[in-house]
Amino acid sequence: MSNPVNHVIPAAAPSLAERAYEFLRDRLVMLDIKPGDPINEEWAGGVLEMGRTPIREALKRLETERLVVAYPRRGTFATDVNISDLAHISEVRRTLEPAAAASAATRATDADRARLAQLRDQLDSAAQKENADLLRIDLELHRAIYQCVHNPFLEDTLIHYDNLATRIWCVFLPRLRGMAGHVDEHSPLLTAIVEGDADKASELTLDHVTGFEKAIRALI
Repeated sequence: MSNPVNHVIPAAAPSLAERAYEFLRDRLVMLDIKPGDPINEEWAGGVLEMGRTPIREALKRLETERLVVAYPRRGTFATDVNISDLAHISEVRRTLEPAAAASAATRATDADRARLAQLRDQLDSAAQKENADLLRIDLELHRAIYQCVHNPFLEDTLIHYDNLATRIWCVFLPRLRGMAGHVDEHSPLLTAIVEGDADKASELTLDHVTGFEKAIRALI
């Protein structure tokens, strides 16, 4: 059942630090900035056309999210991807994500449901894409679902662990098979949320998260 939120306040334009954070975060998550690589503040500032202060603010935030690590007098570097973290990350996701999907099914506004339905309809054209593009679609879908929970603290936590899981995906990307099928699993999940079926959304999400862990373990 739809539970629209009245008097929604339009989101403010992102700050320079937020723009820098999102720019660097997504490149770290997709391993465009590879584990162990130094973060070049001058390069990032040049690309984003901003000074170093917002870049440094973004890096401090990324360090708390375990995406970068700073060393005195050496600089800031992308963190390594530790496959040994898979069990810990998966445990958190198995606990939080089904509950979040159920909440999304009951809390999503009419606008949320319209957006999820649109994303679902776009999945039909995703099957022929490369694995990296499919993984970006996977990220977009997850973040869209998290927004429907309307709990910024939970949303940040979900994004954090999904980012860490995606970095592990990226390590195995050249060897992954069936990535299109993994992404296509979102179609019935999105339908469950759009239709307000909390139990179904929770069940499908648990299957999806468990399938991720199994797929990675099969390659280790």
